[in-house]
Amino acid sequence: MKTRITELFGIQHPVIQGGMHYVGFAELAAAVSNAGGLGFVTGLTQKTPEDLTREIARCHDMTDKPFGVNLTFLPGFAKPPYPEYIRAIIEGGIRIVETAGRSPEVYMPQLKEAGIKVIHKCTSVCHALKAERIGCDAVSVDGFECGGHSGEDDIPSMILLPRAAEELSVPFVASGGMATGNQLVAALALGADGINMGTRFIATQEAPVHQNVKNAIVEASELDTRLIMRPLRNTERVLANVAVERILEREKSLGDAIKIDDVMAEVAGVYPKVMIEGDVEIGAWSCGMVTGLIHDIPSVQVLVDKIMTEAEYTISKRLTGLQAKE
Repeated sequence: MKTRITELFGIQHPVIQGGMHYVGFAELAAAVSNAGGLGFVTGLTQKTPEDLTREIARCHDMTDKPFGVNLTFLPGFAKPPYPEYIRAIIEGGIRIVETAGRSPEVYMPQLKEAGIKVIHKCTSVCHALKAERIGCDAVSVDGFECGGHSGEDDIPSMILLPRAAEELSVPFVASGGMATGNQLVAALALGADGINMGTRFIATQEAPVHQNVKNAIVEASELDTRLIMRPLRNTERVLANVAVERILEREKSLGDAIKIDDVMAEVAGVYPKVMIEGDVEIGAWSCGMVTGLIHDIPSVQVLVDKIMTEAEYTISKRLTGLQAKE
């Protein structure tokens, strides 16, 4: 299948694995790229730029296909040395970067001078247009269903995607709630050029996370995510657990007086304990409503092949069969 995204990034299938904290290691990124999609190593999961250099090298050893690095510019509890991370990306021969959170504008000259293509994650049309204006080559448009930071506008994909198609000139992918071939077809019909999947790729054999995390995703339904940090205007969609319920109770009791310090213990620094040690109740971790569509833990190759087979069947058989015969 050829789309503007496959042509832009030199990949076989319009399926992207977005950056995920303590999930986007070389093993998963390489598996997605080897399956014909586009995998991303999560840059800030690596504690130092030197660690990122080594992780990029590991991924090169696992695949000769295109893969990228994710850099997230979110308000956080630390200030990473972004120029040094970007230098590691450039020296590692990476030609695709996924940015997220705050605008990457200040770093665009460094990235573009190195010949790097940039895809920026956005939760609104206005942010997507800003990304286009500052020179991003593509955009990932995240609907309200997405895991992680879903923005503050609460616009679902069925509205956000066609609105993006009305406004954008650069190619874009649909992100948030994506897991199946039929959803890929729907995204294409709404104007997107591919899909970006996060939660669905966690529940795969190659995802280097604890089995408890994968099992929790499979066992959850579409009703089992929650939105936290709304009063702080840093909304995040996470899987419901006992820690999340405590956060929500704290938000309710403190109201407008709540501060980031009031929830920090259960949202900052918990990912190693969740993803590596398998303590899925210790804190809040990003997860999308797409859990309702995840029922198994296949290999990445099997998952991508199934998505593409389903998409091609739907396009060539089911939709064609709906056309009126003269």
